[in-house]
Amino acid sequence: MANGKLLFAALVASTLLASTPDNSSATEQAQQRRAGRDVRQDTRQGSRHTKQDCRAANQKSNSQCRQDKRDTKQQGRQTARDIKY
Repeated sequence: MANGKLLFAALVASTLLASTPDNSSATEQAQQRRAGRDVRQDTRQGSRHTKQDCRAANQKSNSQCRQDKRDTKQQGRQTARDIKY
């Protein structure tokens, strides 16, 4: 009876120890996703300002201002990918 309890306790302890490293990598991935999301949100604001500034300066056509906004957002997406991967 005592050997069975000891074996069960050893099994539970080994299971807990085996699952510990997975939690740290999951936490790291969550932090990377969060950082990437923050970059994309900041990029959205920046791209809006880029387009507004472009239109206020009245130096380019509306389609060129839209393209500047797209380029700004694409740069932000690439930065987010660099963080995550």
